[in-house]
Amino acid sequence: MKQPPPGTEERIAKMTFASIYPLYVAKVEKKGRSKKELEEVIQWLTGFDEQKLKSLIDAEVTFEDFFSQCKLNPNAHLIKGSICGYKVEDLESPLIQKARYLDKLVDELAKGRKMDKILRSP
Repeated sequence: MKQPPPGTEERIAKMTFASIYPLYVAKVEKKGRSKKELEEVIQWLTGFDEQKLKSLIDAEVTFEDFFSQCKLNPNAHLIKGSICGYKVEDLESPLIQKARYLDKLVDELAKGRKMDKILRSP
């Protein structure tokens, strides 16, 4: 089971969500998806509504704080596959796994996957 190199968790923990969010928006919009769809995906994973998400962006919280405040969707474990060369289901660090869950969902959105599949609807 391949794990990220040492120091990855600390690097992710210190990054601000506000610095990455515009990259997510640009990625999905470039592929014809909307910011609203992106927010729906983030809300599904984290439980943050639009107002809470905006407040976290405005406060420039770190990824560590962002994920410590979220209520991870109980179906997040259904997110499988590779992102950044690692299988998300095999990651041992909870923080890295949550960050890669989000990356995976953003990738699926950008690739045109149907929303009910992204949101792991039964």
